[in-house]
Amino acid sequence: MDIRSIETSSAEGVHQNTVQNWWLFRPRELKQQTSGGYLELVSEFEVMGGGAIHPHKHHTLEFYFVLSGRGLMTIENETRLVRQGDLIRIPPDALHSLRSESANASIRCLAFSMGLPGTDPVDYVND
Repeated sequence: MDIRSIETSSAEGVHQNTVQNWWLFRPRELKQQTSGGYLELVSEFEVMGGGAIHPHKHHTLEFYFVLSGRGLMTIENETRLVRQGDLIRIPPDALHSLRSESANASIRCLAFSMGLPGTDPVDYVND
């Protein structure tokens, strides 16, 4: 499972060293995987305490960035604890789900999805 965080990355000065930057994916690192694709969606979502996202899969490259809270991310047969600041890469066609770690606390994330060339639209409501 590919989870990245600034806690495991070194900062670099960018834009003529006017800002510190932590590369979660380096420039062009995903070029081959996303060639010919497009930005499918950007959304913010919350899994309430004790809740979970229904396990699902679709033909997109997807990322979850954890804004707050903690949860258990499952991709295929691997489950890992994720928390604020983690960026999770979900490969195309990988069965995935996220559940809150606690019955009393939610996990809130941003989702970014990359549509791939030649694929059908995804029904995010009913999948």
